[in-house]
Amino acid sequence: MDDNSAKNERSDFWGSLRMGALIGLAVLVLVIPPLKGWVPMPGSEPTGSSEVSTPRLGPVDASPAEAPAEVAQGGPAQAPSVGSESAPATDPAARARGPLRLADFGAETPSVDARRLANWVVHTRNNERLPFFMVDKKFAKVYVFTPDGKLHSTTPVLLGEAVGDDSVPGIGDKPLSQVKPWEKTTPAGRFVAEMGMNLNGEDVIWVDYDAAVSMHRIRKVKESERRYERMASATHLDNRISNGCINVPKAFYEQVLAPTVQRSGAVIYVLPETKPVDKVFGSWDVEAGASHLAQVSTQSSGTQIAGGQLASKR
Repeated sequence: MDDNSAKNERSDFWGSLRMGALIGLAVLVLVIPPLKGWVPMPGSEPTGSSEVSTPRLGPVDASPAEAPAEVAQGGPAQAPSVGSESAPATDPAARARGPLRLADFGAETPSVDARRLANWVVHTRNNERLPFFMVDKKFAKVYVFTPDGKLHSTTPVLLGEAVGDDSVPGIGDKPLSQVKPWEKTTPAGRFVAEMGMNLNGEDVIWVDYDAAVSMHRIRKVKESERRYERMASATHLDNRISNGCINVPKAFYEQVLAPTVQRSGAVIYVLPETKPVDKVFGSWDVEAGASHLAQVSTQSSGTQIAGGQLASKR
């Protein structure tokens, strides 16, 4: 083989090699992008549709559609089941874990029961982050709170003439003329507020629809009842006169209560007067629980784990 033939063969060889490299590179360029699309890269998975969002549970100016489904549907809320995350723990220390959140009554001085229950509501978020109304029957007063537990306003109220924390079975179906004086109770408990109309076509806030108990503007029923005078008196001892409904001043109903329920919904807590508060609501003293937890933490700070055994520091 002469030199020219050898040179031609080497030239053909290197030419074929370069052509093969170019073809291989072209194949890689065409194949690699689809593979990246077929195999999800870490962190590239979809995080959810932008059309799905968590309901915003905000202040009094939130729209009704933004309230949680279980509250927007109305009806009394169910107590948490035993063993659920929201069910109260047996150990006071366990029940108070997490940052302590308390109700802010501002310059008001509430009763011990009112403060204790309001603190529990705020700490456990039992109000579902909605505004809440608290009716203290013993002192004939209603407190209106923002979702985070800050007192918005308060006013005296008129309540059921009879002392008691339960409604008589079937009371909601009785004509008022057949309701006995001892049956005129304002029931205690947790209720979901709902706007509605009474038989007279007047808008009211239903507390317990089945028992025909509502919050409404004060109105004159009988001259002898002196409802307006009772509401305006300096004492709460004469505020028991209604058939069971919660009467509030007209301006307070129209400027505070009704707008709150219409805009965002609300939870109503009616404190008992014959039963323990904790028994009615399944609540507890969150401040005492936090104090107990702090005490336990302080006592245990003098111990350490050594070799798998609990040894006291000396």
